[in-house]
Amino acid sequence: MEREAVLVAIDVGTSKVVALIGEVTRDGALTIIGKGAPVSSGLKKGVVINIDQTVSSITSAVEQAERLSGYKLESAFVGVGGNHVESQNSRGAVAVSGPRKEVSREDVARATEVARAVTIPSNREVLHVLPRGYIVDGQEGVKDPIGMSAIRLEVETHIVHAAATAVQNLSKCVQQAGVRIDELVAAPLAAAEAVLSDTERDLGVAVADIGAGTTDLALFLDGSPFHTAVLPLGGNNVTNDVAIGLKTSLQVAEDLKVRHGTCDLRSVEPEELINVESLGDERGRTVQRAEVCAIIDARMRELFEKLGEEIAAAGHGGILPAGLVLTGGASQLAGIAELGRDVLQMPVRVASPAGVGGLVDHLLTPAFSTSIGLLMWGARAVTEGDGGRYESAPAGGVLGRLREWLRSLFP
Repeated sequence: MEREAVLVAIDVGTSKVVALIGEVTRDGALTIIGKGAPVSSGLKKGVVINIDQTVSSITSAVEQAERLSGYKLESAFVGVGGNHVESQNSRGAVAVSGPRKEVSREDVARATEVARAVTIPSNREVLHVLPRGYIVDGQEGVKDPIGMSAIRLEVETHIVHAAATAVQNLSKCVQQAGVRIDELVAAPLAAAEAVLSDTERDLGVAVADIGAGTTDLALFLDGSPFHTAVLPLGGNNVTNDVAIGLKTSLQVAEDLKVRHGTCDLRSVEPEELINVESLGDERGRTVQRAEVCAIIDARMRELFEKLGEEIAAAGHGGILPAGLVLTGGASQLAGIAELGRDVLQMPVRVASPAGVGGLVDHLLTPAFSTSIGLLMWGARAVTEGDGGRYESAPAGGVLGRLREWLRSLFP
């Protein structure tokens, strides 16, 4: 199968920076040919707090991916996280132009532009204006109106925006690392791209990407997103609670959480004991495992309660037939799905990305859902014929070959 494009994804997270390079074929198949995932520094809760440290982390990830793939990275799809990411829905309506009164791409673009003109504070930057559905002369539920006879066209859009300064700082870090930006993609939507099925999107589903510093949330109904948000809670909060509760270091607390922690207290034997290193005491002490798990349960229960509040506030009665899909590094805690079902009273499952090949060792886990989702986002744009605007599609396909030829003529 002929290669259509080579795409790059960069996910700048609180605990790690991931750079992935993927080849896309004409039928949309995605093969990962390069990866880098060093520990990140310079970020707090998904937001840049130190430019130099963040640039260094991104550069390290990029260099690792370049060495594996043999490619020189020029531009990338970049994920935007942090609890400054918010969303709203807006409608736009226009009269259908042209003598034949058939809906054209220009009409769709005009309607979307009207919807986009909603009042958003000047300190916010729009990341996405995503059409949710169209209304043609009062007929709702239209997915693709192009070619339909009509007088009036309405579009309902989902607008995702973020703090302009946070976006500018992230963009500056990526560019200082020597990489141009193809598109900034909201992290919740990228994660959803990697783990949700079409059936779940149609029925109504929530996806929560629980990272180290934040939890990205996206709600879908009728095949498209209707609410996007980021909560300032993540796996690091659990680690901090364990460290404080047991008077130990963050490193020991993280190890306890991963090796002995669970959110399902029913599975813990009351008499089970574990050894914990205490601050200032090398010998450590013995504590009940149930004590550690009770701390984890309390913090994760709070997270699920906040997710429930966010889902209820988003509308539609909080009813999501397909329930909640958990992903992200911190979703790998034992017993997390059981706790989610108890708190939210809805179906809950933990999901990993799927449908990609190549260098996927250690990548097909919940921790890499956002970075793989960024590649899938770009692959969908390329296979749907929208790849010409992306600089990171340098090879394969008619557009790619033409661009290569032009570059050779005018270097």
